[in-house]
Amino acid sequence: MPLPKYPILFYKPITSLTGPTSPIPVPLPAQEAPGLDYECELVAIIGRPALNVPASSALDYVLGYAVGNDISHREWQLKRGGGQWALGKGFDGWAPYGPGIASTDLIRDPQALRISTKLNGEMVQESKTEDMIFGVRDTIAFLSRGTTLLPGDLIFTGTPEGVGMGRTPQVWLKHGDVVEVGLEGIGTCTNKVEFVKEKARL
Repeated sequence: MPLPKYPILFYKPITSLTGPTSPIPVPLPAQEAPGLDYECELVAIIGRPALNVPASSALDYVLGYAVGNDISHREWQLKRGGGQWALGKGFDGWAPYGPGIASTDLIRDPQALRISTKLNGEMVQESKTEDMIFGVRDTIAFLSRGTTLLPGDLIFTGTPEGVGMGRTPQVWLKHGDVVEVGLEGIGTCTNKVEFVKEKARL
């Protein structure tokens, strides 16, 4: 995909949030076609209301940081969503994050951290947050223009290269796969992919 001029914004419903060791449930609609993918991301948690915040002071509004996995289904994201990415990223349990929240006292510079993804023990993404297209400061400043960010809002800030969609051949998650996303100074989320089975009808 070409580099965006502005941050690409989409919303995940609160029901997509899940814990650092919870399974990743894949509902029947997301099993209709291949395309299930992983995305390790730095997560910034907002600590106080932020509106029209300049980039220079944006980090003052951050409570802390976590690592997250922006689970995505490329078929639903790019072909079945009517141009809206949320349908391909917002299924229940598709935003594992954690394993805790590291305060800004512990993480002074969010752009100086190693970030990675392992799939079944094999490294598939490995980068540094300094390589992000839009840093945390600029992202918060952009998102707060005319829209108030509230305490507890989670901002997944983008993923480095190495996602399954961009590989040759492409690599899609399947039932039983174990995905580990890690961020330096914070820890790792380890989640197992579980395809939901159709319930018997009586």
